[in-house]
Amino acid sequence: MDLPLYQVDAFTNRLFSGNPAAVCILEEWLPSEQMLQIAQENNLAETAFCLVQDDTFFIKWFTPEIEMDLCGHATLATAHVLFQYHYPGRDVLAFQSNSGELLVRRLKDWYQLDFPSRPPQPAELPAVILEGIGLSPKEVWKARDYVLLYETQEQVESIQPKVALLNTINIDPGGIIVTAPGDEVDFVSRFFTPQASIFEDPVTGSAHCSLIPFWRQRLKKDKMMAHQISSRGGVLKVEDKGERVLISGQAATYLQATITI
Repeated sequence: MDLPLYQVDAFTNRLFSGNPAAVCILEEWLPSEQMLQIAQENNLAETAFCLVQDDTFFIKWFTPEIEMDLCGHATLATAHVLFQYHYPGRDVLAFQSNSGELLVRRLKDWYQLDFPSRPPQPAELPAVILEGIGLSPKEVWKARDYVLLYETQEQVESIQPKVALLNTINIDPGGIIVTAPGDEVDFVSRFFTPQASIFEDPVTGSAHCSLIPFWRQRLKKDKMMAHQISSRGGVLKVEDKGERVLISGQAATYLQATITI
């Protein structure tokens, strides 16, 4: 069986930055074990599988380790592929997923994701995470992911996590967000995923499902600019809509290929 495969850099308008994701377009679902094997072969943070049936779009996301409940950058990458190469006349796609219906709108050269809001709640930080991060946060919150608040962007940039130590814990399927007010944007963040093949995710759309309501409460702004300050980096336009959040980014195609399974 031959299947089309794309690799897209998401949350960026230029190659070799943002967050790379693989996108596989299907005519019927493959067994979950086989989709996991394809994700392992791709060896990227996420591979999205999109099934199109009777003008309905279904999406699943796999890391090289597990199936995920939600992934922002791979959804953006999938929308980019569909808009650019399969449905150029469309401006809206509605994906059916394990996290409900996810709308993606094309706004010129930006893609706007309509995702569920996941407001974090005050939490206690396990000692192993504090030791692994190496810098005490001002506040600790948690939804799917831990959210560690720092006072300055410089503090977030300076964090050098102890990867081996943090890989002894399991926050399945979540991770650790470190965040602070931005020097040139509203807020910055980094995202660490213990036990994942890629420990620091370059740009994490789903993490902003918690960051957006978190920063909206502090900044009293519905619309904000965010920068995930990984080595590759990514820029996001975000908006708080109550029970939903809007996350906008750009994308660039790196690879178009065919896989044979």
